[in-house]
Amino acid sequence: MAYYGAIEAGGTKFCCAIGNEHGEIIEEFTIPTGKPDETLQKLIPFFQTYQIEALGVGSFGPICVKRDDPSYGYLMNTPKVDWKHYPFIPELEKQLGVPVSFTTDVNAAALGELTKGAAKGLTSCMYITVGTGIGAGAVVKNELLHGHSHPEMGHILVRLHASDSFAGICPAHGTCLEGLACGPAIEKRWGKPAKELVEQEAVWALEADYLAQALMQYTLILSPERIIMGGGVMKQKQLFPLLREKLAFYMNDYIDLPPLDTYIVSPGLGDKAGITGALLLAMEAKGNA
Repeated sequence: MAYYGAIEAGGTKFCCAIGNEHGEIIEEFTIPTGKPDETLQKLIPFFQTYQIEALGVGSFGPICVKRDDPSYGYLMNTPKVDWKHYPFIPELEKQLGVPVSFTTDVNAAALGELTKGAAKGLTSCMYITVGTGIGAGAVVKNELLHGHSHPEMGHILVRLHASDSFAGICPAHGTCLEGLACGPAIEKRWGKPAKELVEQEAVWALEADYLAQALMQYTLILSPERIIMGGGVMKQKQLFPLLREKLAFYMNDYIDLPPLDTYIVSPGLGDKAGITGALLLAMEAKGNA
């Protein structure tokens, strides 16, 4: 049996997995995100035990994804200071001696959902996570969306709601989508974490407004066949109907959309979307080696 490795590298924790050639997860291993060298020292033996054929990585960012760039595989201007400009993928390749394919954590989740989850059978989708931050990945015509860099769709600008005077929490952009609608923004604006605000209708009406503004822009620009919404904030199931209603309002029948209860959905793979996508990347890396 051939074994493949997968890493979903997050700002809080690293989720690692071993899978087989069918994309099935055999074993998992999770560690807190520490400093780069100490984190790799803990996870390298896990993959060496199985003598993996290749490794796939979905990582927090920003990251350099251009193969002809000298910084390919590096973490770039990340808020995680210890990881800034760290040669993440070169180090993994050196220590494991196997081909490594990598993308953003949300791109990996989009790939997982398209192949095995809520967008299975389609050729395009978006995966959006709304939690500690906001990020989005996309697959277009069965290919991950990369260009000069990778999508950073959590930082688009949205219009401040008339009732909202919040200054936003994004250190770079203030009132971008992430600055207004991520989990920490909800907590700072309302004084409590999202899970303690379940019954507060005004909280979720405002949250739905900002997210719907973003979904309108994503839909008009990328026209995905399905939008999958994950992350801690989206576990508030009351948010989905509000979000669909707001998106319909903002679209104002300008374009025809699929039924919104099938267009905007929760992840079919639950919390396994990212690690599943990373495992698929590993198999792709082996095929391209």
